[in-house]
Amino acid sequence: MSSPDPQVRAARNHESTPAVRGPVVAVTGAARGVGALLTERLAESAAVRQVIAIDERRGECAAAQWHVLDVRDPAIAEKLRGADVVVHLALDLDLETDAAARTAYNVRGTQTVLTAAAAAGVHRVVLCTSSMVYGALPDNELPLSEDAELRATAEATGVGDLLEIERLARRAPRAHPGLNVSVVRPAVLVGGTDTALTRYFESPRLLVVAGSRPAWQFCHVEDLCSALEYAVLEKVDGELAVGCDGWLEQEEVEELSGIRRMELPSAVALGAAARLHRIGLTPSPAGDLAYTMYPWVVSGSRLHDAGWRPRWTNEEVLEALLEEVSGRHTVAGRRLGRKDATAAGAAGATVALLGAAAVVRRARKARRR
Repeated sequence: MSSPDPQVRAARNHESTPAVRGPVVAVTGAARGVGALLTERLAESAAVRQVIAIDERRGECAAAQWHVLDVRDPAIAEKLRGADVVVHLALDLDLETDAAARTAYNVRGTQTVLTAAAAAGVHRVVLCTSSMVYGALPDNELPLSEDAELRATAEATGVGDLLEIERLARRAPRAHPGLNVSVVRPAVLVGGTDTALTRYFESPRLLVVAGSRPAWQFCHVEDLCSALEYAVLEKVDGELAVGCDGWLEQEEVEELSGIRRMELPSAVALGAAARLHRIGLTPSPAGDLAYTMYPWVVSGSRLHDAGWRPRWTNEEVLEALLEEVSGRHTVAGRRLGRKDATAAGAAGATVALLGAAAVVRRARKARRR
């Protein structure tokens, strides 16, 4: 008997070979920031079958399947049905948001997404916090491994929420057997972000606390998105720290930025920051200062072992940050108009704020009389 025609044989082989199908990935917070960038990236990836985009408004990625709702709504479970992986990026870390409202949104949202994912049969959830959860401490190793103890406290903006999200991540696989949870922890995030740490570079002077030992490590949002994609495609598991290779000393930052320092004793700097936040002059609590005083550099060894590499260097990200904040004027975390910024620059950033605090105190005393 003659062999089948080669075209027939090829067709039979094709029928017997299942088509390669990538995961269906749901992204929360998909209309803005990192979520929008990741949604576009995954939608363009040949390794991803479909992207489900979830946010409180529709975003611009036409290739995604959109669902408009609050991530705290239990109805999200139905929207996640059919997804293999969920990347939860719907977090509020805005400096101007009321702290209690921010925590209610961040923690409740994460709880709801984890529970809904398990109910919908999702097998993997990827959360994103920050390397800030390791804490900025004078005895931190340089660099920290992913397995280093999380020693941060809730004193810095949003860090309490991130620590609670980390706790939920650890508990979820026990509460929902079969659910795999990974946490990605970026260093100082740059690229369309507004944080106390990016505002540090909007100041007329870089506040340096005497005796401190800062070390600066950045993470560009493009590198964060590529690291998140690694986690989505299960190229790497567990807790993942992500950032540029190495770090910059404070002196290098000053030389590269061209911004001169203002050095203050620790008690003065921390005391002033606490008072100014307490009376509402600045959005940043004193706890934010620690992250400009002590190192919290991460190695990113798990991602590196999996073959991931950052495309950006610390020097390049700092340059991009300086371009992004050009024209903005911030003193101790508070944005100023151009006129106020000029006066603050002439007087010195901290001196101006201490003077402002004194004026407020005198005004309050006068009202009490």
